[in-house]
Amino acid sequence: MAAPLLCFAGVDYWYHARAHSDIQLMIEASRQRPVLLINSVGMRMPMPGRSSKPLRRILRKAASVGRLIRTPRTDLPDFHVFSPLSVPMRGRAGRWNAGLLRYQVRAALRWLGMREPDIFLTPPTAFPVARAIPHRSLIYNRSDKHSEFPGADQDHLRSLEASLFAEADHVLYVNGLLLDEEREAVGERGILLDHGVDLELFRPCAPPPPDLASIPSPRIGFFGGLRDHLVDFDLLEALAVAKPEAHLVLVGEAASPLDRLLSHPNVHWLGNKEHEEIPAYGGGFDVALMPYRDVDWIRYCNPIKLKEYLALGLAVVSTDFPEAHRFSSQIRIAKDVQDFLDQVDMALQEEDEGLALQRRSSLEGQAWSDKARELLALYDERD
Repeated sequence: MAAPLLCFAGVDYWYHARAHSDIQLMIEASRQRPVLLINSVGMRMPMPGRSSKPLRRILRKAASVGRLIRTPRTDLPDFHVFSPLSVPMRGRAGRWNAGLLRYQVRAALRWLGMREPDIFLTPPTAFPVARAIPHRSLIYNRSDKHSEFPGADQDHLRSLEASLFAEADHVLYVNGLLLDEEREAVGERGILLDHGVDLELFRPCAPPPPDLASIPSPRIGFFGGLRDHLVDFDLLEALAVAKPEAHLVLVGEAASPLDRLLSHPNVHWLGNKEHEEIPAYGGGFDVALMPYRDVDWIRYCNPIKLKEYLALGLAVVSTDFPEAHRFSSQIRIAKDVQDFLDQVDMALQEEDEGLALQRRSSLEGQAWSDKARELLALYDERD
């Protein structure tokens, strides 16, 4: 019988977008073996001046902890979610916190009858807990360069990353550049496992939701987190000014002020939406954007939304970052601001209806179920 799977996720199932790789991989894995997903134990304490909306973050984490252990989907009886009580701190308090987390996770495993699990770990801060739990094997999900996380204790994270490089059975990468840079540290244990996409959810659909339908075409859109240290708000404003006849539509949680953008009459922010609602909004875009800044966090990332855009058959215009080039035959990659504006113009003029089908077809073998099979095969190597 396959071992259960214990996942230390980098996100929280109850309030983060469920498109994140941790959640999608564990949902698919739970169709084959029992899964306990531990909601993120965090990499920094929310504080005024260092975190956006710190009180909101604390309150929503408290609400998550209050849910205890849940089995959220009736169609997945072996998929369990647990939010342990934790406070991301260092020093003696940090050691006490790690001990409390170990106790809670062990108790949850006993409650569910899970013994000697395989571990899938994303946040390095969970490693002191994970290494103390009897397990069969451990895979470190190197989904980002975690030590570059803004506002975190970067030296502490680098130390934890180094320990994971040395002790993990495999280190999974979604970014080829990061794997190349760290190959010496991880050797043959470093494996590229690209993100997947929910092809059942992200498919062309009509009509668009009423708040989007009320906005005239052409609609140039972006869905995702709106953070000005990652998303290039200057570029978006330049687009709004250069294309007054088009409408720039933003869908997602705003972690940075949008006042300057929204001062333009052709810019519309529709707020945050549930993951299940996103395809209907994206499907109403005429052109989809990947307007990212040239920063390390972006260079080492692999945005899932790129495949979601393609699954919807959308024309995509992106700034230049390494992972975008893996789909360079399907999207437009701009070199600078003027090129970005020009590429949007060309995308709006597309008339070949077959391109949408071609974009979706480019994702063959890229479903989350395909990625979960690849992941479980790494654990099964030990059998």
